[in-house]
Amino acid sequence: MSDTSTPSPAEQRKIDPVFLDDLADAIDGRDVRWLSRTLKRMHPADAADALEALSYDTFEEAVELLGGELPPEILIELRDSYREGAVEMLPDRAVAQALDELDSDDATTILEDLEEDRRERILEDLAPVDRAELERSLGYDEETAGRLMQTEFVAVPEFWSVGETIDHARALGTDLPEVFYDIYVIDPAHRLLGIVSLASLLRQPRETALEDIMHDPSMTLSTDDDQEDVAFQFQKYSLASAPVTDHAGRLVGMITVDDMVDVMQSEHAEDLLALSNVSSADASDTVFETVKARLPWLSINLFTAFMASAIISMFEGAIEQVVALAILMPVVAALGGNAGSQGLAVAVRAIASRELEGAAARRSVWREFLAAAINGLLIGSGVGLIAMFWFGDTGLGLVIASAMFGTFLWAGLAGILVPLGLKRLGADPAVASSVFVLTLTDVMAFFSFLGLASLVLL
Repeated sequence: MSDTSTPSPAEQRKIDPVFLDDLADAIDGRDVRWLSRTLKRMHPADAADALEALSYDTFEEAVELLGGELPPEILIELRDSYREGAVEMLPDRAVAQALDELDSDDATTILEDLEEDRRERILEDLAPVDRAELERSLGYDEETAGRLMQTEFVAVPEFWSVGETIDHARALGTDLPEVFYDIYVIDPAHRLLGIVSLASLLRQPRETALEDIMHDPSMTLSTDDDQEDVAFQFQKYSLASAPVTDHAGRLVGMITVDDMVDVMQSEHAEDLLALSNVSSADASDTVFETVKARLPWLSINLFTAFMASAIISMFEGAIEQVVALAILMPVVAALGGNAGSQGLAVAVRAIASRELEGAAARRSVWREFLAAAINGLLIGSGVGLIAMFWFGDTGLGLVIASAMFGTFLWAGLAGILVPLGLKRLGADPAVASSVFVLTLTDVMAFFSFLGLASLVLL
C-alpha cells in the first residue's frame, strides 16, 4: 500500500471514509509496516478516532497486528472501553514499555485497566523508582486528585536564581514533564512555598532570585480531593495547572488542565446519562451490556407507571361517563412532565456547577415557583380554551385549565426540590431525580385533573 493514501491533517479530523477503507484494507492484508507508519504520522487523538471508527472486531485485529508497535500516545487517547480492550490484548512487554514512556498519570490510567495479577507481574519489570511512584498513585482512591496527578514536576529551593532554575530544568532531560506551566518553590521539607510561572521566569534576568518573583499559591489540592471538586476549582480559577499536596503539606504532584478537560467531559456525560437513567452508552457495548445497563431503570419505571395507573383506576367511573377525560389526560401528563424535566435539568446543572448554595438555593426555588405559576397560567388557559371549543363544555375547559395550573406548580417545585433534597441526603441528584420527579408529576397530573372532573362535571 502506498504512502499517498496518508490523510492530510484536515482529512484526519474528518476521518475520511476513503482513508478508513485503506486502514481496514491494511488490517485485512496484515500490512503492519504501512499501518504503523501511518498511525505514527497522525496526531494521537486523530489516530485514536480513526481506530474507533472501525468495527470493534477490526479494531481488535489492528491492536493484535500492531502489538508492541501501537504508540502509547495513541493508546491513552482511546475511549475507556477501547483502551481496556487494547491493553488486555497487548503483550506484557508492550504494556510495560508504554508505562515507561507515558507520564505517571497516564501510566496509572493504564494500570487501572489491568487485572491485579497481571498488574503485579508487569510492575515487577519496571525500575524500582518507577514502580514505587506508580504503586503510590494506585494507593489513592479512584476519582481523586491523587489518582489524577502526575508525579513529574519541577521543584526548586527558594534561594535559587532564575538562571540556576533554567539550567536545572535543562539538565533534567527526559525526566522533565512533557507539559508543564509552573515552577514550584519548596522548603527543605518539600512543603510548597510559592509558584513561579514559566512566563515570569523567562522574562527575568538570570541573577533574579526566585523568592522575589514567586507568588503564593492561589489554591492547592489535596490527594483526597474528589475529581469533580478539582474540576470545579480549575474552572473557577481558570487554572492551567495546580499543585497537589499530601496530608503533611508536602508537594507530591501536579494536575494539568488537559486532564481536567477529560474529567469535565466525563462528569457531564455521566450526569446526562443519569438523567435518562442510563449507565452506559459506549459504541463498543454488546447487546447484553446495553440491556443490563437499561433494564433495572426500566423496571423501576414500570413500577412507577403502575402507580400512575392506580390513580387513574380510582376515577374509572368518571372516565366512563365523560369520555373526553380519557382524550385529554395525556395532554395534562405530557405538559406537566416536560415542565418538571425542564426544572430538573436546570437544577442538576446548577448543583453540579455549585450555583445552588445557601441563599442561591432559596432564590432558585422562588424563581421556579413563579416561572411555573406563569407558565401554568398561560398554558392552562390555552389548553382550557381548546378543550372548551373542542368539546363544547365550559366546565371541562375550566377543569383542565385548573388542573394544568396546579400540575405546573407541582412540577416546577418538584423539579428543583427533589434534586436539592437528594443532594442534602448525600445521594447523586442526577441519578435518582428523574424517576421521582416524573412519577410525582404524573400522579399529580392525573389526580388533579380527574379529581376536579369528578367534583365539577359529575
